[in-house]
Amino acid sequence: MSEKNQERDVYVAIADPTRRKILRLLAEVDELPLHELTPQFQMGRTAVSKHLSILKEAGLVADRKVGRETRYRLNAAPLEEIKDWISFYEGFWKKSFGKLNSILEEKK
Repeated sequence: MSEKNQERDVYVAIADPTRRKILRLLAEVDELPLHELTPQFQMGRTAVSKHLSILKEAGLVADRKVGRETRYRLNAAPLEEIKDWISFYEGFWKKSFGKLNSILEEKK
């Protein structure tokens, strides 16, 4: 893992569709409190809070206290690891599709 304080694998953290939706919602704003995130899901505050904890452990979400409220924001830096992993396969796909296109062109 890229950061020393990461306790959870980024790939595991984004494997869940609920957590991916949380990341998407946080990407659209500066920050959101739990009470504004919860209505976006068909689950209670405790379940959403658990998902936020997993994202926080992976370094994907940061939080800060404002009075009694905790506000969450996206930290996209750990997603760089996934981008790098996928970029390897982009070269593979281009190469494979190039071969496929050559074969199809020969058959014309």
